[in-house]
Amino acid sequence: MRDAFSKRMRTCIGMLAMLGAALPAQAADLIVSAASSLSNAFRELAPAFEAANPGSRLAFNFAASDTLLTQIANGAPVDVLASADEVVMDRAVAAHLLNPESRRDFIGNSMVLITPHDSSRVLRSLPDLLNGGVTRVALGRPASVPAGRYAQSALNAAGIWKQIEAKAIYAQNVRQCLDYVARGEVDAGFVYGSDAALMPDRVKVAFVVRTTSPVRYPIAIVAGSANIRLAQRFIDLATSPAGQAVLLRHGFVPP
Repeated sequence: MRDAFSKRMRTCIGMLAMLGAALPAQAADLIVSAASSLSNAFRELAPAFEAANPGSRLAFNFAASDTLLTQIANGAPVDVLASADEVVMDRAVAAHLLNPESRRDFIGNSMVLITPHDSSRVLRSLPDLLNGGVTRVALGRPASVPAGRYAQSALNAAGIWKQIEAKAIYAQNVRQCLDYVARGEVDAGFVYGSDAALMPDRVKVAFVVRTTSPVRYPIAIVAGSANIRLAQRFIDLATSPAGQAVLLRHGFVPP
């Protein structure tokens, strides 16, 4: 009995092995870590990328750019990094975390000040934020969110950062800042133009903020990526006319 059972087990194992060999290889995951503001546009690019690269699958990780860099520095398996400012990408290059030859500025954005859609408050320039009726201003934390750095730099240039800092409600990323304004939890907030366009019925743009440096998004292949060819193909798609059309439709601007 025992010998017959062992024989049946060996037969089953052999059949399972042959079945496994006949199955298609598991889809290759390309892991793209990207700034939160890119989430809608990049998700729209995914079907075209996967159709053009059969057997591949895109996996996205969206967060504040500084958070993404920390994850990569700590060993997160990432193939492509797309950040919302040059500061993060410069740090990544200095830490030898990227393939510097693959780096490109692939799209741009604008910084805007938004208010809740039903707000009657009129804000036309940054000094208007000093009005007594403005008590809470949302922005990304400058130490870890590019949108917060752009906002802080603009407020510094206007000579009012210290006063606004006392009113600041910090967000972990630009989408959280957008949510604060949309829910009416703050009087105003700094977000990208592409983010404001997501909720036209819940927020309104008070004015475009003049930043001290252009809002540009760099993209690059992460050092040690096991999918270099696929990673380059994703960058090629993002910079192609078709990819740029998707990004522009989501409120971004040419780099």
